[in-house]
Amino acid sequence: MSEKGVDANYRFIAAYNEVNARIVQRHQALTLYVTLTASLLAALLALHPGEASKSLPVEWLVFAFPVTTVCLAFLNYKTERAITNLRSFLSSLERLGNAHHQLPSYNTDPRWANGVNKVRRFHDYAAAVLASGANAIGIGVVLRLYPDRLADKPLLIGLLIVGAILSVLALLVIPRWSYRPLEEGGPT
Repeated sequence: MSEKGVDANYRFIAAYNEVNARIVQRHQALTLYVTLTASLLAALLALHPGEASKSLPVEWLVFAFPVTTVCLAFLNYKTERAITNLRSFLSSLERLGNAHHQLPSYNTDPRWANGVNKVRRFHDYAAAVLASGANAIGIGVVLRLYPDRLADKPLLIGLLIVGAILSVLALLVIPRWSYRPLEEGGPT
């Protein structure tokens, strides 16, 4: 095997290891999100009993639900862009010496590349459903436990709902930046 072939193989393996690391990071971001939202919910419930809860700024604490969803969207976007960049690099390696015409090419052949994007989309659906539920539960708990504190603040409730909806929509838009293979004969 030529020196160039060995180099390409090592680069391919290294890039694929990096793709796997980014996928793990995406799952870890979702785990972090679940942990944060569960902690926020526990804090809201723990703060409720007693007179001391009347002076606590629950109006601000509830904003953490859409804020954590925005952070999840940012982390998912970051990993999606990194994976897209790495898969473009892998596709370039698959095309060395026109190897993609003789061997199956996971990142170059649209049948494989687009299929994996469709499957990975379920991660985005799971994140959006989870974020929708977390935001709805968080806002619902605040409205239920502290109705007197929020009764005269309809703008605050509106901002929370808009923030939650926009942050969930951001999670659903991220797949627009997923990797797509180059058209045959297109730029490399």
